[in-house]
Amino acid sequence: MKKFNEVTLNITVAIIDFLYQGRDFQRFWVLEEIARAPYFAFLSVLHLRESLGLRGPEHIYLMKEHFAQTLNETEHLEYMESRGGNAYWVDRFVAKHLVLIYYWLNVVYYWLAPRSAYHLSYEVEIHAAETYAKFLTKHPNDQEIIKIMNDEIHHSQELKNAMDLIGGTSNG
Repeated sequence: MKKFNEVTLNITVAIIDFLYQGRDFQRFWVLEEIARAPYFAFLSVLHLRESLGLRGPEHIYLMKEHFAQTLNETEHLEYMESRGGNAYWVDRFVAKHLVLIYYWLNVVYYWLAPRSAYHLSYEVEIHAAETYAKFLTKHPNDQEIIKIMNDEIHHSQELKNAMDLIGGTSNG
């Protein structure tokens, strides 16, 4: 599944890179809109599992982590909105449709293969941090982007910890 995740991410990144050349904050806004979907999906599946009596020992910890990640990604989204990231209807249209697809794919993926779902999100968070780092080479004094980049690194570590927690090793 790791290879599937890498191919999926690479194709998606190539498309978004092409669509958002020279439009950093619109790209960031779309990415942050989409970035929340896995955490909402993880919470949905965890809630369903709990409702079905399938709660595991890591359940409460994971719910707290994913809720905090959702709030943090929402803060990033609001910052990108303040920078004009959602100013154009086409960007809103693309993001809202992509997020619906990505959410439901993550619900199914997390239900069937939670470690693989975490691995995909881990790769997405690593890519996000790299994207912000690249932006910072041209705008090194943007303190908010530095903070957001560090949040993405932190999220990737949280996802790695979740993989370890539910499956022993983090090999996806």
